[in-house]
Amino acid sequence: MKVSLTHVPHIATRIAVDLSRSGLVTMTKGLETTAKEAETILSTNIKKEMALEEKVKEIVNANEEQIDFYLADAYEDRYSDIAHQILDVLYEEDLINYDVSENRIKNIIFDAITGSIADSSEIESAVYEKIKSYKRNLIPGTDEYEIVYEKLYKDELVRRGMA
Repeated sequence: MKVSLTHVPHIATRIAVDLSRSGLVTMTKGLETTAKEAETILSTNIKKEMALEEKVKEIVNANEEQIDFYLADAYEDRYSDIAHQILDVLYEEDLINYDVSENRIKNIIFDAITGSIADSSEIESAVYEKIKSYKRNLIPGTDEYEIVYEKLYKDELVRRGMA
């Protein structure tokens, strides 16, 4: 699943919390600073992806059959790379210290990203079902739809103990 900018704060917070709970790192400047650094890296990465998306769509449409075969591992590789970038920045900025292998810490970050994405997918499905059950017809992309969607998404995070 593709990550949207709306999910970034939740993923970044989960990365910081999971690193803290792991017992493998020491937060030198607290959860919030660590989460902010992760959020910056994730946001930058997503914005770059969005900028390239239009160009890629043309290429994908022209070569759809060949591309389907190769996309299976693309997201996993991307998230692994992002996890490594986050780890590098957190360490270089002296936001975390650890005495275990770098790979173990990167895997905590990777698992936080992929776990958040899986959770987001479930939450989005629940939110879409709630929106469908509304008596009035909300049109995706409208301001009203976005406001209702964001409120329901946040409510669902709270209901699941994730916010």
